[in-house]
Amino acid sequence: MSHLFWYPGYTLPLKHVTRADNCYLFAADGKRYVDLESGVWCTAIGHSHPAVLQALEQQAGRISHTGYSYSNEIVEAAARAVLDLHGFGGGKCNFLCSGSEAVEFSVRVAQTVISRPLLLTLSDSYFGAYGAARRQAADEWFAFDWQACTACETVGDCSAKCPHWAAIPFERIGGFLFEPGSSSGLVRFPPPKLIRRIAAAVKANAGLVLVNEVTTGVGRTGKWFGYQHYELAPDSVAMGKGIGNGYPVSVAALGPNLVERLGDRPVLYAQSHQNDPLGAAVTLAVINTITKDDLIEKGRRIANLLKVGLEGIRARTGKIGAIRARGLMAAVELADASPVDFTTRVQAHLLRAGFIVAQRPGLNVLRIDPPLTIGEPDIAGFLETFEAVLSDQTGGGKDGNE
Repeated sequence: MSHLFWYPGYTLPLKHVTRADNCYLFAADGKRYVDLESGVWCTAIGHSHPAVLQALEQQAGRISHTGYSYSNEIVEAAARAVLDLHGFGGGKCNFLCSGSEAVEFSVRVAQTVISRPLLLTLSDSYFGAYGAARRQAADEWFAFDWQACTACETVGDCSAKCPHWAAIPFERIGGFLFEPGSSSGLVRFPPPKLIRRIAAAVKANAGLVLVNEVTTGVGRTGKWFGYQHYELAPDSVAMGKGIGNGYPVSVAALGPNLVERLGDRPVLYAQSHQNDPLGAAVTLAVINTITKDDLIEKGRRIANLLKVGLEGIRARTGKIGAIRARGLMAAVELADASPVDFTTRVQAHLLRAGFIVAQRPGLNVLRIDPPLTIGEPDIAGFLETFEAVLSDQTGGGKDGNE
């Protein structure tokens, strides 16, 4: 792979994967691996899902790309399905190619309609690879460090008596862009009281609530979307990764309030592949499959097995410092005394045993994000292997691919 740029901080131990099926990857030598990170949160319903493959084949055989002057009914059908998930009757969608784009488009719409200069966000959020959301310039954004709020013992709502809350300049804030749980890959979940209070304060000033669901959406957290754990009523939702199940499509969904406020004003965002039929067909196939097969409920059952199993390993080995999990979105932070290279060895031994997990670069954090379609035997096999690896002080453990 010498002719490719690779993502900084990550190694490439599997250079020759030849095919994939559900949660399994197969290397050129025939060895099978269980993909417990879903291709970086992407394959929500598993690699090479038949419904997605069928949608790709059928739509590509009709029309895959459209320009600015013509479209296809599948795009409207997919938009209706997405809007229905959010209760956005009267809303509108824009289909794009990446989560970064969906977030950026949502931000540009918001900046078109708000009168106050700042958008509020949480300090550890990640919103994309480029644009205003990536830069988070001081004249456009206020980043709130919420870590002190995790230990708040105050009964009732946040108030100006709290110095952390008082530091938020609500008089200058026109919107709140919320990422409900990724924390730049560390998987941290902000307190519901705090998030509801921020959203209420922003809305009271005629502001907007925008949500980034690129990593937390499409069933990942045990509900369709992460914001549903916070009882929010957002004005826009950005979706990516799982909504395309590995195909590069994303969606910015705008609610009716935001659509009405925008009116006929143009949003200065043009992209050659926006609202392409092929991406829309995949989106519709993913939504229909999750609904028909009740995969969110199945994912919740699997998530419970994973969480209980990890808690048991923590109790028996003493090697796990923290487990942060919601649905099938989990981070395991190894004990404080564990050096980063120990975590790297654990990840490497898991890989040799046939299990792919993600290590947050430079940290003793492993991330586990299997698809909603993973089976109980694969979770059981991972837990057994993980405990064996952690129990070996050298970061060893049994190899194998069973």
